[in-house]
Amino acid sequence: MTESAGPYPIRPIGPDELGSFDAVDEHAFGGTPHTEAQRRLFLARFELDRSLAAFDGAAPVGIAAAYSFRLSVPGRRLLAAAGVSMVAVLPTHRRRGVLSSLMRRQLADVRDRGEPIAVLWASEAPIYPRYGYGRASWHASFSLGRGEGALADAVPARDGLRLRLADPAAAVPELAKVYDAVLPERPGFFARTEAWWQRETHDPASERPDASPLRCVLAEDDGGPRGYALYSTEGRWDDSFLPGNALTVRELMAADTAAAAVLWADLLSRDLTAEFRIPLRPLDDPLLHLLADPRRARPRVADGLWARITDVPAALAARRYSCPVDVVIEVRDDLLPSNAGRWRLTVADAGPGPGRGSGAGPGSGPGWDADAGLAASCAATTDAADLALGIADLSAAYLGGTRLGALAAAGRVAELRPGAARRLSAAMSWDPAPWCPAIF
Repeated sequence: MTESAGPYPIRPIGPDELGSFDAVDEHAFGGTPHTEAQRRLFLARFELDRSLAAFDGAAPVGIAAAYSFRLSVPGRRLLAAAGVSMVAVLPTHRRRGVLSSLMRRQLADVRDRGEPIAVLWASEAPIYPRYGYGRASWHASFSLGRGEGALADAVPARDGLRLRLADPAAAVPELAKVYDAVLPERPGFFARTEAWWQRETHDPASERPDASPLRCVLAEDDGGPRGYALYSTEGRWDDSFLPGNALTVRELMAADTAAAAVLWADLLSRDLTAEFRIPLRPLDDPLLHLLADPRRARPRVADGLWARITDVPAALAARRYSCPVDVVIEVRDDLLPSNAGRWRLTVADAGPGPGRGSGAGPGSGPGWDADAGLAASCAATTDAADLALGIADLSAAYLGGTRLGALAAAGRVAELRPGAARRLSAAMSWDPAPWCPAIF
C-alpha cells in the first residue's frame, strides 16, 4: 500500500532499494556504508515488509523500520511489539513533514498488525513525545578504578559455581539459556532470535582497532550455565611501564545473585586493569548492593526504552499489576483516535486464598500468580474520569519504570479524583525495574 497524502508518497521498499534506504540512514546519522559482514547481519534481521520510505520521485528521502519483537512486560508476559529503528530524514528534506507522515503511517501499521505497543531508543529526546512516545525505562552506567570493585563481605557464597572462558560465538546456546531465564522476569527485554545473537557476538577486527576480541566468561555448575559476561579489554602501559588496561563489560546476565556476584568479583579484580567501564545496566542493578563501596561506581543515569501504546485496552489488559485498582483514565491521542476517550482499568484483588497470610502473596484465587502479579481488564466507559493524561505519559508508565505519581507531580497528569494518581502509580509500578540490555 502507498500513502499518497502529501508530496512524498510512503511505501515499503523492495530488495533492489536497500542501498538507497541505507544511504538515507548514513546521511542522517553520519554513518558509513556497511561492510559485507555487517550487511549480512543486518539483512538477517531486517524485515522488508516492515520498512517504510517516503519518496521524492524515485529516491527515498525519509525512512523508518521496525522489528517484530516479543517484549517482556510486567507479570512474566511476552507481548507482540514493534521495535522501531532506522528513523531518518535526508538533511535536504528536513522540516517538510516527512517524519510526521512516516510516524503516522508506522503507528497505524503497528496497531493494525495487532501489536499493542511500539518501543525504540531515541536519538534525540525532544523528537518522540510528539508522536506519543514516553520514556519507559532508564539505564545506569558505571565507571570504577583499580581496587574500587571489591565486593562487600556479605555477598552470596559461590554455591558450587565455577568460571570458564569461552568463545562468544560458540557459546551462544549457553548464553541463550541464561538470557531466556532472565527474559520473563525483567520488563523491557525482547526475545532474541539466532540473528540477534549473531549481532551480539559479531566482532570483526576492523571494528575494534584498539580493543581485544570480544571475550566471554561463563558462571556454571553441574546443572549448566547460570550467568555470563561479554567483555573486551584495551591494553595500556605508561612511560614507566605501569599497566593501565581498560575493561569494558558489554553484557552481563545472571539467573541468580550468586552467579552475578561470582562474575563481578572476577571481572572487577582483573590484574593489570586500571579502568572498568560498565555501560547500559539496569537502574536497580544489584551490583550497587554487592560493592563494598557503591559510591565508587559513579553511576550516571540516562533514558532507555521509549514506549508508545497503540491499543490502550489491549496493552493495559496484557500486563500484570502490583496491587488492586479501579480507575477511569481519560486518554488524549491525536495520532491514533481509537486510543482517545475514557477507559476503565480494573485490577481486582483475587481475595483470600490458601496463600493468604502464608507468604504466598496477596491471594491465590483466579487472576493471581504469586510471582507475576494481578490480572486486569480494560474497557471503554462513559463514567466520569478519575485522571486525564496524554498517550505519551501513559506509555511512559507502561513498563513500570517511570512512576505515574512523578508525572502527576510534574503536572503531566491531571488528577480529577483525589488519590487516583497515587493508586494507579502504585498498581503500575514493578519490581524489577524495566531494562533493555541492547540498543537496536
